[in-house]
Parts: sequence; structure tokens; C-alpha cells
Amino acid sequence: MADQAARLAHIALVGEALTRLSPIIEADRAQAVADLQAENHFAPVGLAAGPYALTISIHEGRLVFEITSGKDSPNQGLERSIVLALGPFRGLIKDYQMLVDSYIKAVEEGREARIQAIDMGRRGLHNEGAALMTERLAGKVEIDFETARRLFTLVCVLHQRI
Repeated sequence: MADQAARLAHIALVGEALTRLSPIIEADRAQAVADLQAENHFAPVGLAAGPYALTISIHEGRLVFEITSGKDSPNQGLERSIVLALGPFRGLIKDYQMLVDSYIKAVEEGREARIQAIDMGRRGLHNEGAALMTERLAGKVEIDFETARRLFTLVCVLHQRI
């Protein structure tokens, strides 16, 4: 069983783009949040035990993680903001959007082989995004690979424009 103190108990995204998500992007967002709530490892360096609440947003071209100790934490209310440059993520985010667009087109055309190929590409892209997320959060937050993959998905969702 995972350490219940080193985990996210609540995840929220803040941003205007969230009101205009395509059904596929909304499904990605919902799945990433559900998966994170079910299982994750998230331990901010230097903060007392959680569980934690995380709000993710983009402000002035920067990725912002607002961490608050959750209501089940003995240290409720303790906060930290982590601000990361969005630049290193932009290429992967752009690739993610292109894959989503290709996926939508393949679904509309009923091209099963193409859908499977795109899904493989998405998995590879998520792996790259997870590695970058882990690298960018090093020394700030200890996360496992699956948590990093899901956080990358949420960053991509925040960055979408329809």
C-alpha cells in the first residue's frame, strides 16, 4: 500500500481553456484526474506529511503548482507554490495536440489501424513528458513515473486551445 501521507488527495485545474475542451481532451483530463486520485506518489521536498491538494494553472507562460496540505493532513493549510517555465514542455504539448487531432480524424474515418498507431505514439509521448516532468520537479517534489505521466496529461489539457 502506498504511503498515504505522500500522495495527492485532491487535484484541480484552473484556466479559461477548461471551459472549451473537446470531448477527447475532456476524457483525457477526467481519466488522468481519476487515475491520480486512485493512486499516486507525491511528496513535496521539505513539507510535512500530507496528503496534499494540488491546483495546476498556467500564468504568464509559466506552469504553476499550488500545493496545500489537505483536510486529512495533520498540517492542513501548509502551502507551497512551484513555478516552472513552460518552454521545455511546449514541443511535447504541441506534439500531443497534433496526435489528438490525428486521433479525432482517424476515429471519424473509422481507421482502426491508424487509431492503434496513434495510441502507441501517445504512450511514447506521455513517457517523454513524464521524464521531463520528473526532471523539472527534481529537488522540489518526489513523484513516481505514473504520477508524472498523469501530471503531464493535465499540463497538456491546460494548454489546449480550441
